[in-house]
Amino acid sequence: MPPIKVYAHRWSSPSRAVIIFCRVNKIDFEEVTVDLFKSRHRTPEFKKINPMAQVPVIVDGRFKLFERYPTDLFSRAKIESILDWHHSNLHFGAGTFVYYTALAPFLGFRPRPETTKHAEKSLMQSLARIESVWLKGS
Repeated sequence: MPPIKVYAHRWSSPSRAVIIFCRVNKIDFEEVTVDLFKSRHRTPEFKKINPMAQVPVIVDGRFKLFERYPTDLFSRAKIESILDWHHSNLHFGAGTFVYYTALAPFLGFRPRPETTKHAEKSLMQSLARIESVWLKGS
């Protein structure tokens, strides 16, 4: 069975969250970069994948998963709460970690091992919190 495809761009926080989730859970996936800076998400070809023209999108065969909110107000509120927490917590660790491990060296900035180590620790704590709080039953 072929791996799922994750259409994403690493500058997108939700894209990074899906990629991190797949890696942490050892989900076999193919990352397909959608260049947001060249507006590739607005092309007719991409809109066939996601008519909302946003990343990330997960494609498993004919099944396409992109953002959608449930109509139930309780479920919507919980999702909004998780997204707010993600932006305030996971976003910091992931963004800083990606910057210092991938972008800074590429841009020619000097490495900052202590900052990278702190960001990785923050990221791992956030991922643990996701499992211990957000992914638990009620």
